[in-house]
Amino acid sequence: MRMLNLKLAFRTLFRTPFVTVIAVLSLALGIGANAAIYSLFNQMLLRPLPVAHPERLVNLSAPGPSQGSNSCNDAGDCTAVFSYPMFRDLQSARTDFTAIAAHRLFAANVAFRKQTPLNGDGMYVSGSYFPTLGLAPALGRLITPAEDRTIGGSPVAVLGYAFWQTHLGSDPSVINQPIVVDGQSLTIIGVAPRGFDGTTLGNRPNVYVPITMKNAVTPKLGNLKERRNYWVYLFARLKPGVTIDQAASAINAAYHPVITDIEAPLQEGMSKATLAKFKAKKVVLEDGRRGQSQIHGQVRTPMIILFGITAIVLLIACANIANLLLARSANRSTEMAVRLSLGGTRRQLMTQLLTESFVLAALGGLASLVVARLTLGMFVALLPVESSQVLTFTLQWPVVAFAAILSIGTGFLFGIVPAFQSTRPDLVTSLRSGSGKLAGDRGAARFRSSLVTAQIALSMALLVAAGLFVKSLMNVSRVKLGMDIDHVVTFGLSPELNGYTAARSAQLFQQVRDELAAQPGVTDVALSLVPILSGSNWGNSVVVQGFKKTPDTDDNSRFNEVSSGYFHAMGVPLLAGREFTTADGQGAPKVAVVNEAFAKKFHLGNNPIGKYMGMRDSLDMQIVGLVKNSSYSEVKQDVPPVFVIPYRQDSTVGSIQLYVRTAGDPVQLIRAVPRLMAKIDHNLPVESIRTLPQQVKENVFLDRMISILSAAFAALATLLAAIGLYGVLAYSVAQRTREIGVRMALGAQGGDVRRMVLKQVGVMTLIGGVIGIAAAVALGRGAQSLLFGIDGHDPVVLAVAAVLLAVVALAAGYIPAMRAAKIDPMEALRYE
Repeated sequence: MRMLNLKLAFRTLFRTPFVTVIAVLSLALGIGANAAIYSLFNQMLLRPLPVAHPERLVNLSAPGPSQGSNSCNDAGDCTAVFSYPMFRDLQSARTDFTAIAAHRLFAANVAFRKQTPLNGDGMYVSGSYFPTLGLAPALGRLITPAEDRTIGGSPVAVLGYAFWQTHLGSDPSVINQPIVVDGQSLTIIGVAPRGFDGTTLGNRPNVYVPITMKNAVTPKLGNLKERRNYWVYLFARLKPGVTIDQAASAINAAYHPVITDIEAPLQEGMSKATLAKFKAKKVVLEDGRRGQSQIHGQVRTPMIILFGITAIVLLIACANIANLLLARSANRSTEMAVRLSLGGTRRQLMTQLLTESFVLAALGGLASLVVARLTLGMFVALLPVESSQVLTFTLQWPVVAFAAILSIGTGFLFGIVPAFQSTRPDLVTSLRSGSGKLAGDRGAARFRSSLVTAQIALSMALLVAAGLFVKSLMNVSRVKLGMDIDHVVTFGLSPELNGYTAARSAQLFQQVRDELAAQPGVTDVALSLVPILSGSNWGNSVVVQGFKKTPDTDDNSRFNEVSSGYFHAMGVPLLAGREFTTADGQGAPKVAVVNEAFAKKFHLGNNPIGKYMGMRDSLDMQIVGLVKNSSYSEVKQDVPPVFVIPYRQDSTVGSIQLYVRTAGDPVQLIRAVPRLMAKIDHNLPVESIRTLPQQVKENVFLDRMISILSAAFAALATLLAAIGLYGVLAYSVAQRTREIGVRMALGAQGGDVRRMVLKQVGVMTLIGGVIGIAAAVALGRGAQSLLFGIDGHDPVVLAVAAVLLAVVALAAGYIPAMRAAKIDPMEALRYE
């Protein structure tokens, strides 16, 4: 019986190929878009770490005032980092954890068997890291507490599985072989398990190193003994049966005495109120099943909004198909009546009609996989290169399963009402009375009109949302960066990661600058310690001549170290004083250039030239220049106070960012730089080479992604709604042919009939538009944090969306209206 239903379903669907193709395409677009968004949603917000019992992992943080040095990265903000001594205190305390683990990402140049070093991520881990996660090695062994007892005593390393597979050819003989990490030779003891890419989403460590080796590998990062140096991230595993609240009480019982008795006396210059807040700090525990990553918080709202948008597109597609099936069921009314009169039951007929719906859904689901794959390919073009390398953009089984579940659900959703309507008990009576032919079922007609009105409302909401995001992106694109980014190529060099001394690094930087300046078309070359517009923030407390500080005074400023001619090369206007020159080097008087925001914050007036400042307690730097405000780390953020010093006056610089301005094609320069660097030092990797406009785009990639995708989905939803509106009106005109003929026979003109049809369009559009605007305003409030320079209820966007929707609706209704106006009264009166 089921096979017979299936055969009949295919036969019926192929009898009306146009309806079938439209339905399958609508479903493919709706389900495919949802499946693609689900793929990213699952990877970024749902998928737990591939470890034993991830639900028992918790992340630790300690929000509140802190004094000293803070260093945080992609694993979390600066409220989530601890000092290394505090980690050891908590680790040795009696808590409700089976273990506490520490980790920290670091930049790693990794070289094996004289290969060219590969620049990427490394991760310092405590000996408890892998045991706490419950992982087993793919090869060899993992770092254990035995490698964690003595500072600098365990020069070993564990390779990331992807690195071992991709760059070392899955060679099992690497165990006990040396590998060079940031210039230090370590012994490979194992390979991390397959599928494990660390505990920070967005980063894939190539190598794991004991945290006790930090001083030997990257001595500048953190301090293993300083309690006011916060740089370590912590997570723990709950004991069986212990809740987060219970564990929080236990760990704070151990944390509080350390804070009050040991660390509070170390704080300097705190007011009594701030010191009281410091002593009252608590360790906060949060669900750690997904690891520790800032990406979780950054993408949560955008992904939920995009998921909601694609869900609305799918609802509109389902409404379209329901309308198509309702229209087709009216044409099959005789068939249904005959089958009922021959003894068929309503249940059998509904089963048959639902089978047809599920076949449609299955075909749409299969086609949706192609749409999902194409949409995922679009994501690759929108995401930053680093993010696209650590996320998966293929159709994995969870995505296929999601598409299958969605197909089944939508098959029921758009099929149940037509099936119910087509098999109603009074169908035979209705046909005998002839009412079905005269004007159609008014209840069904109202339902179809309601579906179209709902489609219009949903389309209006999506058009407004897309308009808000597009206008927000336009505002972002109009932000005045305060510099000239055109025809500038930027890349990084980190010779210290290859074992260069600071002196040798300085010689290399100068050589690279001279070689680049000699390249055809190059007009300027500049260097900076902090890469601009990349999300990097380096700050320090300062003292400034004439600026009085009291306890809790905000005396922090962003800073950078740059080469001579930097501001000229970057197109940043000099307002007063001078730029740095080659004479501002080692042994020369210390100098600084400040921006307008710095001068304003520290009350330096319009001419700070000649005044003194310093990074500690001494006023040992003279301000020699004032420059116009220019963006620092983020395009969308207000320009912070910034002071800049010559990098040549810092004897410890071991990595640098270069900016090369060319009069020619930047792409040609991008190709030339690696060849040039290979001649200077073929073992030194070129890091993240790109144009500065590309860097700006990646800095606002979330804005670009949401704007482009929301606009695309809104256009798709509006097209589907227009098709639905056209279908309903065309069917309505066909059903009312005799009625229209009677009207025209009694004196109605073509214009009157046209206005009658367009009035129906106007009513549905007006009702749907009002409902859609209300929904859009609510959506705009929820998305306010993602908008830049615009309110969630922007009247211009609302007006443009309303006009656009009205034009589309009228265009969809115009053809049926014209067709109705041309009906011949005599032919209409004979219409059956």
